[in-house]
Amino acid sequence: MADPRAENALREAQASLESLEERWRAAHDYLKIDERRTRHDQLTEAIEAPDLWDDQDHARVVTTEYGRLNADLESFDRLGGSLEDCRVLVELSRETIGTGEADWSLLSELADGVEHLEAQLTALEVQSLFSGPYDENDAIAELHAGAGGTDAQDWTEMLLRMYSRWAERRGFDVEIDEVSEGQEAGLLSATFIVKGRFAYGWLSAERGVHRLVRMSPFDSQARRQTSFASLDVTPLLANDAAEVEIDEKDLRIDTYRSSGAGGQHVNKTDSAIRITHLPSGIVVSCQNERSQHQNRERALQILEAKLAERARAERQAQMDALSGERSDNAWGSQIRSYVQAPYQLVKDHRTDFETGNVDAVLDGDLDGFMEAELRRQRSRAGARS
Repeated sequence: MADPRAENALREAQASLESLEERWRAAHDYLKIDERRTRHDQLTEAIEAPDLWDDQDHARVVTTEYGRLNADLESFDRLGGSLEDCRVLVELSRETIGTGEADWSLLSELADGVEHLEAQLTALEVQSLFSGPYDENDAIAELHAGAGGTDAQDWTEMLLRMYSRWAERRGFDVEIDEVSEGQEAGLLSATFIVKGRFAYGWLSAERGVHRLVRMSPFDSQARRQTSFASLDVTPLLANDAAEVEIDEKDLRIDTYRSSGAGGQHVNKTDSAIRITHLPSGIVVSCQNERSQHQNRERALQILEAKLAERARAERQAQMDALSGERSDNAWGSQIRSYVQAPYQLVKDHRTDFETGNVDAVLDGDLDGFMEAELRRQRSRAGARS
């Protein structure tokens, strides 16, 4: 006689597997797998060409695209293989249950396989949210202290640590390019670059004002304090990007020595560079490289990215004006609140995603917040189209 518990476990696993198969087939369509396979064949031919490295810049672009595309296709195909393995386990489990001798080791292996597939498919679906032209790029991030005095400057440094820990969790690299120390503690501002695939796509979901509510460690009476800091994010463009042209006559370049307690963040040298783009008023600084020349090159790269982002924002503003579109958040309003007193809560005001584990968030556990906002953006884009 068949074991009812085993039959129930098999039914649950099979239902989950059928749902996963539907999601996998849907991913085949929205990830345009057939088109990607065609592009993969084209890139394979390009890589095998004997003259590929005659143009090294072009070769790097081709090999980078090939590597990423190859990894994506292999990941998708591995999911298909794992689904087939689970189908086999379903059939084997059904046979053993039919004999009246349920093999619980098979059912356990099947349950583990379904759970693993769920995690892999979720990751694949999140990757599909990155459809912007620069989402795969590295990201230039800037933090600025807002209202709240010393607490806001301390909050800015806390955010720098939070995003550094988040990047570390994802295997991204972080380079601190410039910091401006606070008068008593913390930071007035910081510029850092996060390097890794989809770094800009992820961090673009964090752009805006972040609010902290806590018992102030800088108040002698330990009163509750609200403080603000903002994050701005720009995609880092490739060195050969021709999106903007910078005329040297439009630049004022100053050199200075980094000072204050910034040794914990940057290498103090006499070769720090500050570049002012006179027509736009944009100012960028770099003090982390070993030479004045390297600092100048990095600062120009950041300036190019900021000018390109400015041009894109102006184009988008023109489109929004024509369509009557308005942003959800006015300038200066917080996208997220981090409350440590009188209760523990982090809440995103755009998506209503929240958690009571404030310490985990401040230690870099941000993926849930980012995914919720990316899905919201995708839903809004779909509604407009």
